[in-house]
This record gives sequence, C-alpha cells and structure tokens, in this order.
Amino acid sequence: MKLAPVRKPVAAWTDEDLVEECLRGNEEAWHAVVDKYKNLVYSAPVKYRMSPQDAADIFQEVWVELYSELKNLRKPGALGGWLISVASHKCYQWKRRRMRETEPQQTAADREPVAREPLFPEWKEQAERAQILRDTVAGLPERCQRMVHLLFYRDPPMAYAEVARLLGLAEGSIGFIRGRCLQKLRSSLQERGF
Repeated sequence: MKLAPVRKPVAAWTDEDLVEECLRGNEEAWHAVVDKYKNLVYSAPVKYRMSPQDAADIFQEVWVELYSELKNLRKPGALGGWLISVASHKCYQWKRRRMRETEPQQTAADREPVAREPLFPEWKEQAERAQILRDTVAGLPERCQRMVHLLFYRDPPMAYAEVARLLGLAEGSIGFIRGRCLQKLRSSLQERGF
C-alpha cells in the first residue's frame, strides 16, 4: 500500500505551490491566494482614491483576470508583482475613462490630474514591501502574530494591560515577549532582503 505524500499546510505554500494547486482546481489554494494578496490588490484603488464601489469593482476585475490568466503565468513566484501591475493598470484605465466622461463638464482648472506612469515603479515597490511585511508577520508563531497586530496594527496602540488580558499573559511579560517577537520579525525580514 502506497502512502499519500505529506502535504505542508496551506500557510506554508509558496506562490508556485498556490498557483499549481489553483490550476488543479483546489479551492483552498484559491482562497489562500486571495487572502494573501487582498490588501496588495486593494491598495491600487486606494492609491487612486476610488469610491468603495469602484474599488470593489477593480478588486473583482483583478481576481477575474488572474483566474483566466492563471495557466499563462510565466513566473508564478512573482504573483504579487503580477497582481499589483494588473491592479494598477486597471485603475489607470478607470481613471482615464472617468476623465473622458467628465471632460465636457469641467474646466481645465477643475480636472484632477491622472496619476502618471513614472510614479508606478515607486508605488509598486512600496506595495510589494508592504506585502513582504504582511507575509513575514503571517509567518511568525501565532502568539507573535497576535501581539504584533495588537501592538502595532491598531490606532491608537493597545495598552500592555489589555494585550496581556487578551493573550492570557502577565502584564510584566509583554515587553519581553514583544522584544523576542520583534527580533524574530527583524531576522525574517532580513532573510527576505527587506
């Protein structure tokens, strides 16, 4: 009797693994791709200051395009870059269409300038760095992930007493554990060239 190969958890899959599994029809992999890159994709409409409805339309268009082009991806490992390029292109086209539709109603002084392509490389790099940070935080042990989210992803930051209560820890241990978690995060980011 031949045993099935042991599969690593979805959270540990590389982009190549995710694309391969998506092509096999694995819905769990598709959900993992969307979950992993939803913030990256949504950052493009935010950059273009779109309404929530328009941003949702662009968001959906990007995922439809990925689904239809998945088998044609030349570099599955560069999935994040592909997604941000497609999202940015769709936003740029949206903005141009929007300007053509409103041109007769506006004077030149009233028009908002369209984002120019020279800004794209800088913004793309920022979006990709933000994705690396999200991926790296997601790769931390669960306790560290929760601590980073509670202490750094909230505005205003959560007090140590509240973090201790939520994590079931002594308040005096939060600073020490925080330091260890940040060291793990720092090391992981350095390994990724961040």
